[in-house]
Amino acid sequence: MNAAKRDPARKGGARTNPARKRGAAPSEAKPVEPQGQPRRRTALITGITGQDGSYLAELLLDKGYEVVGVVRRTSHDSYERIGHLLDRVHIVPADLLDQHSLTSVVRDAKPDEVYNLAAQSFVPTSWSQPVLTGEFTALGVTRLLEAVRLAHPEARFYQASSSEMFGNVQETPQRETTPFYPRSPYGVAKVYGHWITVNYRESYGLFAVSGLLFNHESPRRGLEFVTRQVTHGVARIVRGKQRELSLGNLDARRDWGFAGDYVDAMWRMLQRPTPADYVIGTGEMHSVRELCEVAFSHARLDWRTYVKVDPRLVRPAEVDQLQAEASKARRELDWAPRVSFAELVRMMVDADLERVG
Repeated sequence: MNAAKRDPARKGGARTNPARKRGAAPSEAKPVEPQGQPRRRTALITGITGQDGSYLAELLLDKGYEVVGVVRRTSHDSYERIGHLLDRVHIVPADLLDQHSLTSVVRDAKPDEVYNLAAQSFVPTSWSQPVLTGEFTALGVTRLLEAVRLAHPEARFYQASSSEMFGNVQETPQRETTPFYPRSPYGVAKVYGHWITVNYRESYGLFAVSGLLFNHESPRRGLEFVTRQVTHGVARIVRGKQRELSLGNLDARRDWGFAGDYVDAMWRMLQRPTPADYVIGTGEMHSVRELCEVAFSHARLDWRTYVKVDPRLVRPAEVDQLQAEASKARRELDWAPRVSFAELVRMMVDADLERVG
């Protein structure tokens, strides 16, 4: 599999945007549509600079959408994943901690669709920053829903829910009706975000849905996540830049898919005639040990020679296994994953070998 073709964001960066070369900020104003032309649909994405946001922006642009990306105003830009898109999307500043900024953005953009992908999404960090995780990942959803309700209730709203909400699983595989039992502050915050979305749908009649997405990875995944830790570690070992890879629980099992497939499911949820929530996953479970086996063998290495278990990397409350039962999505959304687990891991190893090399 050609990683560069599947992950075009790795080619080029924020410096490729002509406006940024001139010292200007990315475009913050939506262009006026030519008279007589059909109106293009507009989508607003929070978290556009993240893995999912970058793939979703690509998908929507390919479908002819006007894409408005919400970013936090910071002292430095972090547009690595969307550098190749900066002259095609409209970047606007707003913050999930600030109600007024969100309401203003929604009022000005008048989006047909709103995708809330922004969150503090790294599970281990949620133990060291539980309050901040709650502010972004839980209350941030409420603020954005309230912005939609007040400024543009016609918009269709997507909330990024998570398989981490199932936590200490009450049944396997997990489906839309499986009870939640989160095992981290992140999972707890995601449960709040999920139910407040349901509440706004039922209380105010908003077209608001949640996608209960199981683990989805790509070459654009952050280095703090175990998949990238493994594939990046393989690349560094191959290039002679490190000798071993320290990991936590090798027996943890996850349902891993390709992020590029999963953003298509997000879009399909907002095209339905009525709002509903969906579990999205491959239906297959693989352990961290299997992840290591596939990644190292792709580089013609024996993982047992290089992987060391570090008890300090084990979570305070572990989630042992997650497996999606996504038949509802297959039936109602006509959605199915296209990239297999092995293809995904090999794609990520190839991309990291190119980066490190």
